[in-house]
Amino acid sequence: MSSPPTAPPPEARAGDPTRLPATGTAALSDATASDTALRRFLHGLPGVDAVGLEARAAALRTRSIKTSAKAHAIDLAISMIDLTTLEGADTPGRVRSLCAKALRPDPSDPSVPRVAAVCVYPDMVEEARAAVAGSGVAVASVATAFPAGRAPLSVRLADTREAVAAGADEIDMVIDRGAFLSGRYLKVFEDIRAVKEACARPDGPDAHLKVILENGELATYDNIRRASWLAMLAGADFIKTSTGKVAVNATPANTLLMLQAVRDFRAAGGRTIGVKPAGGIRTTKDAIGYLVMVNETAGPGWLTPEWFRFGASSLLNDLLMQRRKLRTGRYSGSDDVTVD
Repeated sequence: MSSPPTAPPPEARAGDPTRLPATGTAALSDATASDTALRRFLHGLPGVDAVGLEARAAALRTRSIKTSAKAHAIDLAISMIDLTTLEGADTPGRVRSLCAKALRPDPSDPSVPRVAAVCVYPDMVEEARAAVAGSGVAVASVATAFPAGRAPLSVRLADTREAVAAGADEIDMVIDRGAFLSGRYLKVFEDIRAVKEACARPDGPDAHLKVILENGELATYDNIRRASWLAMLAGADFIKTSTGKVAVNATPANTLLMLQAVRDFRAAGGRTIGVKPAGGIRTTKDAIGYLVMVNETAGPGWLTPEWFRFGASSLLNDLLMQRRKLRTGRYSGSDDVTVD
């Protein structure tokens, strides 16, 4: 595992007036001592300046990238992708095909890096595990009654345990948005803690837990900030924007807000937490804009698949076409990449 990221220098934080002062590990622990303490902490977070947040996100996406830096950024973005199939029509053959693409994104060019992970439903974990065994590509699985999360906790925990037992390296869980929006923060906290415990493995490393906030249903930036901190306090290893199954998924502004949250959580004495924007990221230009945002908000230490992922399978084909363009001077034809 790489060294934890360090905070970015002050100049990298220009235009970001919403930093939380360091509070220390004891204060973070006290914040979850009771329902009242948790509510007080979450509602005591700085309010989000929506106009400033969106302007900052837009400005970061206009940064120009030189050709040599672009080549590096494309390979980095490929290595950060969670290649995903989450359809009712998924079959073992489809999952094996997905895994083959994860291992060799461009069959004609072995220099293309592998992706970070493949993400499948729990019943397909064993198939994916066998297909990527020994490669370093992780197997992630959506659990906890994805995508709505509307199931008893016992069902969601069983879903998680079965995925972990089948070989999942990572679990992507959804929070109970109804509980969060009705102010039952402690219930959401305890749900996440319980799923985190279900990720434990007696004979190997625990599965990492990605907590999906479903930003499009949280309605406000203040809610996204509170949900980010709630998930981190509860033990998330990653916070993730969305399921990709609703109208509003990852946006530059809501991802920037989550990057600020992980940066401030670490500065306040917490652990290093990863961020995963998911849904709606389709072009190389989009991906590079997000990488610039990571570098200038959380810092360069987060520019690794260990701490940043893209949940955007369709993005991979565009990255491969742009990579080939840089290498050969021409764009690929539609027959030169596989269709997901």
